[in-house]
Formats: sequence, structure tokens, C-alpha cells
Amino acid sequence: MTSRALILIEGHRSIGPLYLRAAQRRGLYPITMATDPTQYDYLAAEGVEAVQVDTNDLDAVKGVYSRLKLTYDIAGLTGFSGLDESVHLTVGKLCRHFGLPGPDPASIEQCHDKFVQRQLLEHAGVPIPDYRVAANEMEVESAVAEIGLPVVLKPVIGSGSSGVQMCRTVDEVAEHTRHLLGGTHMWQASPRILVEEFAQGQYYTADMMGGRVVGIGTGDFGPPPHFVYREYSYPAPLSDDENARIADASLSCLRALGLGWGPTNIELRWTKRGPVVIEVNPRLPGTPDPELIQLAYGVNLVDEHIKLVIGEECDLRARHSRTASARFLVPDRDGMLEGIEGASRAAAIPGVAEVKMYVHANTPIVRKGDYRDLIGHVIAASPSRDQTAVLLQQAVDLVSWTITPFRT
Repeated sequence: MTSRALILIEGHRSIGPLYLRAAQRRGLYPITMATDPTQYDYLAAEGVEAVQVDTNDLDAVKGVYSRLKLTYDIAGLTGFSGLDESVHLTVGKLCRHFGLPGPDPASIEQCHDKFVQRQLLEHAGVPIPDYRVAANEMEVESAVAEIGLPVVLKPVIGSGSSGVQMCRTVDEVAEHTRHLLGGTHMWQASPRILVEEFAQGQYYTADMMGGRVVGIGTGDFGPPPHFVYREYSYPAPLSDDENARIADASLSCLRALGLGWGPTNIELRWTKRGPVVIEVNPRLPGTPDPELIQLAYGVNLVDEHIKLVIGEECDLRARHSRTASARFLVPDRDGMLEGIEGASRAAAIPGVAEVKMYVHANTPIVRKGDYRDLIGHVIAASPSRDQTAVLLQQAVDLVSWTITPFRT
């Protein structure tokens, strides 16, 4: 009997293994196509079949797919983005070409470019921050003059808060613009900078599947000017009215961008004018959001996404209601990470769901001001918000590490 295969384009250090296990639970045989499969440690660790192919070359990927189709019954295809979100566009085009369930490539493409995304949201009347696009220092300066400080500067294409910075003074604007345009930032296309008003207010995230809101969480960040996540909680403590307003804004985004299929993650801030949409991502967020949603509502987003990918119905009904929170472990200095202690003691606390370190001892730490600064996380869940907060703090207090500054 021919194995039913699930094709995964590229990989992901946090949710990649979740997809593999979910696929195997459904009796599917996962096959990864990647430009460099060796960068995803878990593939070798789990003994997963991997095919090396330039995933930026659509024709090459189609060729590998057609070859695999001779041996396997291909049930579906999906993929992951790292810093490069264009994988989802490749996935959409492949699904369209081979007649598989998948996202609309045109909708994914207009989401991928943050400037185009902004224009479409604005045109549809979705509340967003004031914004301009700039290609050089002069254009950045004039955009800042029109919008007013503080502003957020970010690359038009990218993810993981990479290259994103809040600037409160003209000097900070000039310095970050030079950093982005001066060759230190890795551009995937010709450099364009999105200059936008800093939306002041609490951060929220809405996770959707198809056209439904599954959960609304809240998060906060470490100290400015960067946006390095510090903590995440589901469900967000909202009144029914606030919940409805965030859900409405999120559904307006789907309509404006033509995103009716599969997972979408929407980031918002609650400002003086209510919920303002910061960004729409046509994908599942990385760890720990899927784990938190499963702990809080009993819905496994990875499972439900795979069901859609292989053409089955998904079931997004909440099975229970608990509060789940994650705290990220973030170093406060650069240097050599000597050792990490207390992780197993923290994990043994009842109600602590996971303590995960992303790095090992003897790793050099050089902070970048984005998702790469995180060295681990702790997740806790309980029936109440207060109890979860206490558990999380107890666990975090047990985990410690030593960083010895580099010798200059």
C-alpha cells in the first residue's frame, strides 16, 4: 500500500516538530523539502525523510513534487517561514498548481509586503497606525516629519521583529535608518523601510483558523527600543465588548486581504481609538502560541491546520477554559553563556507545562534586538489567571544562568 505523505516546505525550530508529530498521529508520512535540511536538527533526530532542493526555485520544487508523486499518495502540502515569509507564497502556488487545498497565493503575496498590506487595510477602513514607505534617508526624514515622533521603523518584508525599532528622537531615526540601509541588515529585496506611528497601548494577538477567531491573547515586551517578547497569556483579560471589537477588527482584516483559508495571526494594540491592527501574518505563530492555545482552550491548531491541508473538516470548538501563560528567558548582557541551572526543578512544579531552553552551555550570546535574543521559555497553566501568574513566577525564579562578558 502506498504511504499517504504530507509535504513540508522548509522547517521551523519550534513548531516544526509539532507538525511532524501531528502528521504521524494522523497516519501520514512527513517529507521535508528544504534548501538546507541540515539546519533543522529535529529532522535527523526524528529520522524524517528530507529532500534537498532550492525552495526559492518554484520549478525545481514542482519537479521534486512530481517525482515524489510516483512513489507516494500525497495527501497535502504546507510549509514554514523563518525570517523569509515567502515560503507561504510558494506553498500557495504549489497547492494551486497541483490542485491541493491551500491558501490563495495572491492573498498571501499582498500580505507578505507590509506596505501593500497597509494600503489594503486602510482602503477597507481597518484601523491601522499612520504610515509611509521610504527608500532612502531623505524619504525617512520627511515621513517622520509628517507622522511625528515616536515612530517605528521596520523593513517592508521580514518577520520576527528583525530590524524593527522604536525611535523617539531624530538622532535615533537617523541611526536606525543607517543601520537598515548601511549593509548590516539582510534584505531579501531592494531596501524599503516602513515608517509608522508608534501605536501606544496594550498588545493583543488574535489567532484565527479559516474565518474563525480561535483565541485572543495578550503579550508584553522587554524594554524599548526593541520588540523582544517577554510574556504571553491566553485568554487575554477582556470584557465581552473589548473581545468583540478585537474579533471584528480581525475579521475585517481577513476580508480586506482575502484570507479565508487556513491559519492567520493578527497583532493589534488597544489605543485611544480602540483596537489598531499592527500586522497580519497568514500563518500560525511560532512557539509558544500554539501550546498556550491548546492549554487554554483545548484546541490543537497544528492538528486542525493539517486537517485543512489534507482536505478534512476542522473542529475549533473550545474543550475547556483555563489561563495559560509563557515567560521568555532573555539574557541582559552579551558574553559566554557558562551554564543553565534549575530548569528540571522548574519543570517538576505541578501546573508547569514546559520549561524549554533553546541554547546550551558554552554558547556565545550576542543580542540582536529581535526573536534571536530569546534563550528559552517557561509555560504554566491553571484554572485561574492569578494562580497561573504565581506558578509562572515560581518556575522562572528557579531557572538561572551565568554569562561571562567577552574579554575585549
